[in-house]
Amino acid sequence: MTMPEPLRHHGDVDAAPGLLDFAVNVRGETPPAWLTDRLAGALPALGRYPSAADDAAAREAVAARHGRDPDEVLVLAGVAEGFSLLPALAPRLAAVVHPSFTEPEVALRTAGVQVTRVPTDDRHRLRPERVPDEADLVVLGNPTNPTSVLHPAATVRTLARPGRALVVDEAFADAVPGEAESLAGDAATTGLVVLRSLTKTWALPGLRAGYALGPPGMLARLAAPRPPWPVGTLVLEAVTACSAPGAVAEAAQAAAQAARHRDQMADRLAELPGVAVHVPASGPYLLLRVPEGERVRAALRNAGIAVRRADTFPGLSPDHLRVAVRPPEVVTVLLDALRAALDVAGVAV
Repeated sequence: MTMPEPLRHHGDVDAAPGLLDFAVNVRGETPPAWLTDRLAGALPALGRYPSAADDAAAREAVAARHGRDPDEVLVLAGVAEGFSLLPALAPRLAAVVHPSFTEPEVALRTAGVQVTRVPTDDRHRLRPERVPDEADLVVLGNPTNPTSVLHPAATVRTLARPGRALVVDEAFADAVPGEAESLAGDAATTGLVVLRSLTKTWALPGLRAGYALGPPGMLARLAAPRPPWPVGTLVLEAVTACSAPGAVAEAAQAAAQAARHRDQMADRLAELPGVAVHVPASGPYLLLRVPEGERVRAALRNAGIAVRRADTFPGLSPDHLRVAVRPPEVVTVLLDALRAALDVAGVAV
């Protein structure tokens, strides 16, 4: 099945060498030194195939991090792989909550699965009653990309029921202070699978590392189509390292700092005439609505700044833009350029 091209659009397409990057939601330009050192130390092991013991060590580290059993962990080549495996659950009707990350819908439609889109309300909040009763797979993000909305865990749990898989994309959950509303440690909710990523917090988009948490039987079904050695030695090493208590503490500190920067950034952006910032926001990114969005985005690009177009997310318009949270001194550059871009677009500033 051919997908509409916009559904395959991602922020890295909006970014380009030489542009100041507000398009990609990755913290920092490189992993921390301790992590690159850890990965460099694992390079000699590339001369052998990853072993069951390597996989077990990674799963045990993740299990300890979230208070789960190791057999409730599946190490993934990034959350994107988890989405690609969803058709293995053989759903008859998949409900995907939108606006949200589009890869789950792409993977399901490509496999010929019937998909219904479930819109959030006008504040981008989850409305469980809109999910069809007959849906045997429900997918949503928390916090949701690109709206930065954090849905209450209790509300998400109401979507679970016997015979239904409930898949929660928590790719940005470790960027939320205290990992509020995370279901990663929930082994009791029926049919719940949680997907987690290392990409955002640890600046590892080039490695593709993540994991799934859920009932062993469901993880086995997800894993069934995978080839042998589906994740490499460095992925297993990164998952193990980033699940250690010291790394979790570092991520918590980074989340607190990002939350402060986000709130400051939201306030400063909201001072610009015509710019609407969607709040409350909980992720390391903000959803904006600006007049003449396409012209503004082009003007920003001409000024050397990349932002993420958001009209590729179902339910949003060309006037929507997503901007990654950055430190205040970098945000000042965006503000100046956005003020000028609005002027170019004919918006009074």
